[in-house]
Amino acid sequence: MDFDLDETQTDLRELAAGLLTREATTARLEAHEKSNAPYDQAAWKALAQAGLLGVCLPEEAGGAGLGAVELAVILREIGVRAAPLPAYPALALAAAPIARHGTPAQRALLGPLAEGEAIMTGAFRAPGAGDPVAAARPDGDGHVLDGVLTFVPYAAESALVLVPARVAGAGVGVFLVEPSTLDLTPHLAATGEPMYRIGLAGVRAGPDALLGGTADGAAWRTLRRHAVAGAVATASGVIAGALDLTTEYVKTREQFGRALAQFQAVTMQISDAYIARRALDVAMWAGVWRLAVSAEDDVDEVLAIAGYNACDPVIRALYTCQHLHGGIGLDVTYPLHRYFAWAKHLGHLLGGAQAQLDAVGDLLAGAPAPQEG
Repeated sequence: MDFDLDETQTDLRELAAGLLTREATTARLEAHEKSNAPYDQAAWKALAQAGLLGVCLPEEAGGAGLGAVELAVILREIGVRAAPLPAYPALALAAAPIARHGTPAQRALLGPLAEGEAIMTGAFRAPGAGDPVAAARPDGDGHVLDGVLTFVPYAAESALVLVPARVAGAGVGVFLVEPSTLDLTPHLAATGEPMYRIGLAGVRAGPDALLGGTADGAAWRTLRRHAVAGAVATASGVIAGALDLTTEYVKTREQFGRALAQFQAVTMQISDAYIARRALDVAMWAGVWRLAVSAEDDVDEVLAIAGYNACDPVIRALYTCQHLHGGIGLDVTYPLHRYFAWAKHLGHLLGGAQAQLDAVGDLLAGAPAPQEG
């Protein structure tokens, strides 16, 4: 594979970087944190007006029809600035599965998302190490859903929630469910963004709710893979932003009459953090490229490796960045705290380093892909 972005992807990165630099200033981030708003609606609308929300949406929904690499480009730039935007749930957890598997009527539901008028989200985690899907039983021309799902971002704020459920007598399907029909319990999130536990107790899903009209595991596979790909792309941006901040600090902060960057111990520590960043980048781009070209042979393995790097080496690199900042690294009025919170949050969403290592081990041992049939 070619790790260089093509001309379209490079232009997309520059457009996203320029817009987010203007929209996610320190003053704007501080104002948002004081507002208790779920996300920065002005910045979200600006992304829509620039066409960034529609990049990966189908053309009939007002999008450009691009794929996983372009999605990663956008999410990474959001992570670089720790911008409080629901792009990960809306684009990775919802739009990607709908765009690939939805019926024409279901894909048309993405129109308000492209315009920045609505957000969507999806569920892919369950309590503990349980089966990350609910149960669905046929009922007339629809289905009835039961189960519990956790760590669902922006569920109450979304127009639709994608709920994976194992259909009796079939495989795993993904259902488009209105949040008003769900039992939503707020979770605490390190980033301050809204998270929810979803309770499904006899929730009725109509005949048009099953994504693509079939429960063959394909839509769930797409949701699960994009959940990991989107999280590691965001984490790649987070560690990049934190390292930029830390590098500038050690170049300008003096101790004993010398810049911190001139001390060998500091150089070695920040080099280790840089290696962690590069390791994640390599695995992340390799994973999203495989996802984009439907490389079924090893896409799950590579994404799990990227997930491990996001959950362990990158978290340790963030600790290093905090250490190199000294006391100011722990100050919540200093921008570094946002990167640390985001990295921890993304690690929690991915289930932690051990879960990713277990996934790699299962795949190397030839175990079937999880929860697809």
